[in-house]
Amino acid sequence: MNTSRNTSSLPIWLIVAAAIAAALGLWLGQRFVAPTVLPKLENAALYASPRAIPDFHLTRANGQPLTLADWRGHWTVVYFGYTSCPDVCPTTLATFAQAWKDLAARGIADKVRFDFISVDPQRDTPQVLHKYVGYFDPDFVAATGLDDELTPLTRALGLVYSRSTDANGKVEVDHSAAAVIVDPHGREAGIFRPPFVAKAIADDLATLATGH
Repeated sequence: MNTSRNTSSLPIWLIVAAAIAAALGLWLGQRFVAPTVLPKLENAALYASPRAIPDFHLTRANGQPLTLADWRGHWTVVYFGYTSCPDVCPTTLATFAQAWKDLAARGIADKVRFDFISVDPQRDTPQVLHKYVGYFDPDFVAATGLDDELTPLTRALGLVYSRSTDANGKVEVDHSAAAVIVDPHGREAGIFRPPFVAKAIADDLATLATGH
């Protein structure tokens, strides 16, 4: 038996009372639920609510796996690029290296890490990645994977990349310029947008890592 009822058959005073009660409940909820308070940052843009990241499986330059579990327990800055990048990637990693040294000088390097993920796995072999990232800082993590792993991960993080080959066989790679900020729970907390400034990045990460 259908137990649903058309509201037009209800007394008008009951409809009005229900509307008032709903409005009052909404007002009370907005008044007494504490809003999310985001810290004041210089270079970073945080989301009001961190976003879940699906699990993934990439391979580090040292042959070990890189999974979502590795992004838990600390703040992680993740940048997607490729080693043949002529300017943007090396400039970005050089800036991150300066920020990393600043964080180490403040004694909070154990609370933060930087990961470089190549979206050009055919050319960026483990040996190439190891040498490239080590040039900027040996503490940086380098990894890559097949497109079947890279594409879902970048899309989940709100990033994009593409590769193409021209008539002369030259490989062209395009990728997002932003760096993702992952919180200690393994969630996407926000992003760093270019232009990147080393001190501002270090200051923001120190604020996030120490809570002040």
